[in-house]
Amino acid sequence: MGRITEDLIRRNAEHNDCVIFSLEELSLHQQEIERLEHIDKWCRDLKILYLQNNLIGKIGCEGLTKLDLTVNFIGELSSIKTLQHNIHLKELFLMGNPCADFDGYRQFVVATLQQLKWLDGKEIERSERIQALQNFPVIEQQIGEQERAYCLRRAKDKEEAQRNLREEEGNEAKGRSYPGFEGWSPFSVESKDHIQAPEGQEGECNQKKFKDSEDDLEFWNKPSLFTPESRLETLRHMEKQRKDQEKLSEKKKKVKPPRILITKDGKALNVNDPKLDFSLKDDEKRNQIILDLAVYRYMDTSLIDVDVQPTYVRVMVKGKPFQLVLPAEVKPDGSSAKRSQTTGHLVICMPKVDGVITGWRQTSKPGESTLDSSREHTNQRSKQIEKLEVDPSKHSFPDVANIVQEKKHRPRRVQSEPKITASEEDPDFEDNPEVPPLI
Repeated sequence: MGRITEDLIRRNAEHNDCVIFSLEELSLHQQEIERLEHIDKWCRDLKILYLQNNLIGKIGCEGLTKLDLTVNFIGELSSIKTLQHNIHLKELFLMGNPCADFDGYRQFVVATLQQLKWLDGKEIERSERIQALQNFPVIEQQIGEQERAYCLRRAKDKEEAQRNLREEEGNEAKGRSYPGFEGWSPFSVESKDHIQAPEGQEGECNQKKFKDSEDDLEFWNKPSLFTPESRLETLRHMEKQRKDQEKLSEKKKKVKPPRILITKDGKALNVNDPKLDFSLKDDEKRNQIILDLAVYRYMDTSLIDVDVQPTYVRVMVKGKPFQLVLPAEVKPDGSSAKRSQTTGHLVICMPKVDGVITGWRQTSKPGESTLDSSREHTNQRSKQIEKLEVDPSKHSFPDVANIVQEKKHRPRRVQSEPKITASEEDPDFEDNPEVPPLI
């Protein structure tokens, strides 16, 4: 904390693949940086640098076109003279610093850095620069007096901050007294006689939580100066709160019992801790079982572990078990697992062991499954060709001569046939007057 390191720059250069020698833009805001150093050596091509809300007190950086130092602690305005040799600097932001409150602040910067085009987001006019150069001797003297006054105040603020820090450390070592709990100390054994916890450790935890909240409220209501020391004090307070919260959460955190995947009698259980969608398919053509597990699309395959057993399959997804009991016994050695390139799903193909069924109804014939026997019976029926049989004794061609003797039915017209002249000498001929003559 307080210094710029190569590792800090590399962590904030992800947009440049963490390469710092060719870095052109860098953002280091809210990093509690106190000094600007070594950046020009590590980042020779750096053009834009953002340093908002840090602890910087002096300026020193070259080779930039834009420098943002908003909300820092720059009180020595004369330190901007180190940027005079930076001929490429066009934009500078100093608002939110103590020097921005000095009388003649803008005129001093405009006259000192003549290469600037913008200051605090406002364009510098030519007439403004001419007037600042004309009044520069008087403005420079005023700035110098204000700087000296600022440095004296800063020396007093540092001394007071160090004294307060020593007192705070002493109070923590001895055990501080809290409002409403006079004479009580968290490190004192006798305090148990004065304050009785309602439920042992739980009551003590509640009392400590109450005192911490009182301390926190008192800290944030206390007025403070805009100094680097007050900023550091705030950071220390927030860090202490974070550590106390972590300790409290660790105490409340309950250790979960290990997940039971197989019972004592050796029976595998169905488990889906990752809460993933899945489908199980029985591929009859290839005699295999296919498991499609909807693994997250962009998850690294190294976080997935597959274990195929004869009666179940287990997949560990980021340490969480997914286990499924299979409807038939499979061959672990012949199984395969692969990821889908489009969906990212995990597809596991497990060939079945012929004739062995576990957990399902068995047929009377060992070695044959219900599914196989029904399929074989269907194939046999499809091979047999069934035909309709006709009894020739019961069905024959109609006798035209006998049709007319049927009085129950009206005569029907038949197709015309070649004229046949019946001879009276024919023994079978019989003339029936009811029958109309044939034309």
